[in-house]
Amino acid sequence: MLVTTTADRPRRSTLAVPASNPRMIEKARGLDVDALFLDLEDAVAPSAKAEGRAAVVAALNEGGFGEKIRVVRVNSWDTDWTYRDVVDVVEGAGANLDCLMLPKAESAEQVAALSLLLDQVERSTGLEVGRIGIEVQIESARGLRDIDAIASASPRVQTLILGPADLMASLQMKSLVVGQQPPGYDVGDAYHHILMSILITARTHGKQAIDGPYLAIKDLDGLRTVSGRSAALGFDGKWVLHPSQVEIVNDTFSPRQDDFDHAEEIIEAYAWFTSASGGARGAAMLGDEMIDEASRKMALVVSAKGRAAGMVPTRRWAPPTD
Repeated sequence: MLVTTTADRPRRSTLAVPASNPRMIEKARGLDVDALFLDLEDAVAPSAKAEGRAAVVAALNEGGFGEKIRVVRVNSWDTDWTYRDVVDVVEGAGANLDCLMLPKAESAEQVAALSLLLDQVERSTGLEVGRIGIEVQIESARGLRDIDAIASASPRVQTLILGPADLMASLQMKSLVVGQQPPGYDVGDAYHHILMSILITARTHGKQAIDGPYLAIKDLDGLRTVSGRSAALGFDGKWVLHPSQVEIVNDTFSPRQDDFDHAEEIIEAYAWFTSASGGARGAAMLGDEMIDEASRKMALVVSAKGRAAGMVPTRRWAPPTD
C-alpha cells in the first residue's frame, strides 16, 4: 500500500466548510488555512445528503484550493449514508482529494472498514491504493477508551482529532460552552486528561494531534486561551469555523520568531560541538545554557513547526573563533 502523501504536512488551521454552502466553499479557497474539510455530516440535512455529495465532487474538481490539504468529512458508520458518501466522493473526485474524515470513531473495526472500502474504490477507479488518508475524530467515551487501537487500525490514519462537543455530551459534562471549564470545576483543567490521551496516542503512532473547534466565534480572547492550552501541550493545530479565527490559530500553533531562531541555533551549535572540529563533545555551553542531545531533540520539534509554517531564521549561530 502506498503511504499517504499528506501525513506530515502542517495542519495548524483546519477550516470547517459546509458542503451545501457554495458561498462558503468559494470563500474557503482564498483563506490562509493549512487544511479544510467539506462537511457531509452535521452541516448537511438528512434530506440533502445526495445534493451535498454532488456539491463536494464539483468543488473538488473545480479546484482553486492551492496547497491546502483537501478533506471531506463523511457521515459516521451508525448512519445510512457512509458507504454512499465514500463511493460517490472518491469515484467522482478521488484524484483531487487528500483525506476522508471519519466522525464518531469508536473502534478499530470502524477505521479498518473505511480503509478497506477505500482500497476497493481506489482500485476500481485506477487511483493509487493507499493515497487517500483518514482523519479520525474522537467524540465519545468509548472512542477515547479505545483510541490506541483506533490510531493503529490502518496505515491511512494521519490525524486524531478531538470532537469536543460530542465528547462533552458523552461524558455528561455539566457545561454548554465548548472549551470552557465546567461550572464548579475550579481546580486544574477538566480537559487535560482528554487532550493528553489524544496527544500521547498520536505521538506513539506517528500521527498528528488536532484540537477541535471553539464555537464562540466572536470570543477571540477565549479562542486564544483555548488554542494556547493545546498548543502548549504539543498539539499540531486546531479547527477554525470563521475567517476571524484563522490568524489567531495559525499564530498560536507557530513558534515565536525568537524561539524558532534559538532552536536553529541549538541545532547548528550542537552539530558543531559534537563534530571533531568542535571537540566531539556530548554536551556544551551555548551562552549561559548547557545543550546536549535532549536539547537538540527539543529544538528539532520547534524548528520543524516553524519551517512548516514558512518561517526562516533571522539570526545564525557561528562557531567560536578563539
